Amino acid sequence: MTDERPTPNPPLWLVMLASAMAGGMGWGIRGQYGHETGAMIAGVLVSLVLVFLFCPGNSSIHVIRAAAMGTIAMGFGGSMTYGQTIGLTHDGPLIGNWNALRWGMLGLAIKGGVWIGFAGLFLGLGLGGKRYKPFEMFLLILGMLMAVLIGWWLFNSPHDPANNRLPFLYFSDHWKWEPGVELKHRPEIWGGLLCALAAGILYAALAKGDRLARNLALWGMLGGALGFPLGQALQATNAWNPDFFRESFVGDVTRYFNWWNIMETTFGTVMGAVLGLGLWLNRRRIAVSSEQDVSPLPNWLIALLLALHVALLTLVEFSSFQWVDDVYDLGLMMGLIPLVACVRGRWWPYLQLLPITLLPIAGKTLRAVADPINPSVSWLVYLILPILLAMTLAVWFARKAKPAGEHPAFIRNALLFCTWVYFGLNYAFFGFPWPWEAWGGRTPNAVLFFIAAMGLTLTALFFSPLGRRWQWKAWQKDWD
Repeated sequence: MTDERPTPNPPLWLVMLASAMAGGMGWGIRGQYGHETGAMIAGVLVSLVLVFLFCPGNSSIHVIRAAAMGTIAMGFGGSMTYGQTIGLTHDGPLIGNWNALRWGMLGLAIKGGVWIGFAGLFLGLGLGGKRYKPFEMFLLILGMLMAVLIGWWLFNSPHDPANNRLPFLYFSDHWKWEPGVELKHRPEIWGGLLCALAAGILYAALAKGDRLARNLALWGMLGGALGFPLGQALQATNAWNPDFFRESFVGDVTRYFNWWNIMETTFGTVMGAVLGLGLWLNRRRIAVSSEQDVSPLPNWLIALLLALHVALLTLVEFSSFQWVDDVYDLGLMMGLIPLVACVRGRWWPYLQLLPITLLPIAGKTLRAVADPINPSVSWLVYLILPILLAMTLAVWFARKAKPAGEHPAFIRNALLFCTWVYFGLNYAFFGFPWPWEAWGGRTPNAVLFFIAAMGLTLTALFFSPLGRRWQWKAWQKDWD
């Protein structure tokens, strides 16, 4: 059974603009935190924006599940190495080498496409109206993990640089590009993740008939394949033409740019806009189920899985236990427990969108900016209060949710909270680059993130997805 409501039809310009701001700010902030958990910042912002605009009224737990699944899956691509791939396009010894530039851009297109394809796939799984049982999701992720091994063997092996043996499709630096230079040859895994993504798309399309998941995965791949090279094109252009960006008429602005962060922000902006466009074009396929779970996972099992996942996540992010990294540092493996718990647990989607996603970001911020003289204040401001507030919001809305539906104000409030908590933590990580003080390399991106945060705030407060119009106190109607 699905909701018998009109096809969601938010304005295309707003969909693309809001998702671009969410993606640009989220991915730009991701650069400070890195890897799988950092990418979930962009995942939670883009997913919340899209379900807010395309699921008016937020009447089903499945809406929240879709946002949580998109958030989790955005982290899968964080397992890929890409620093040397970027280096092929702008490292000093390779400037002027067009073959290296083209090869690096191809690698970025492939890696970016795989990365965002996962987010599109799982967001589509949540919005397509198909029901997935916990054991079914477990088997799906297990099958995708097996596909990782197959794809790694096909595309990313052999990796034996000591004997000059590298994969045919190798997108990191090696002796072909810099002969005679001692390099650290990175093992790659993009081929394994590509096969895992293909396996997920085939299962959704063939076994479940889930066309939205299939189509949104392909649109995500397009967004990533465009966004990563386009963002890097800006950074590479600066590296290839430094005098122009320092001494020409644009130098007064661009001399303050942190070009790596500009690349990341551009990547996120493009992928967010394209993912929003893809969902808008497939809006007739959105069919969020209004049925209650027949057999939701019991609360004791959710609590047990939560304790296990948080413990492993904390160890991966903040310890140096090799066995934990070997087991849980792969993005797909890190997403196994959350995805299984999301598809039938009522509490997990709320917790995933708020405290679980926030925990490693707040912890990394604390580690980076803690005051050694007065650490208690740093712990309170950067970790305890944000997590406590996130937990309070998640628990309060989960308890207030109606048995046959969800509280319509949750998505709006979650978007506002996530926008400003990640902006605030990142601003501290940046070292508080206030725009009225002397500008430095962090100031331009801080200004861009503030503009994006204000745009998302105005959208959350004053746009009514049900009425498809801007309204004063639109947020108040969710509480009436």
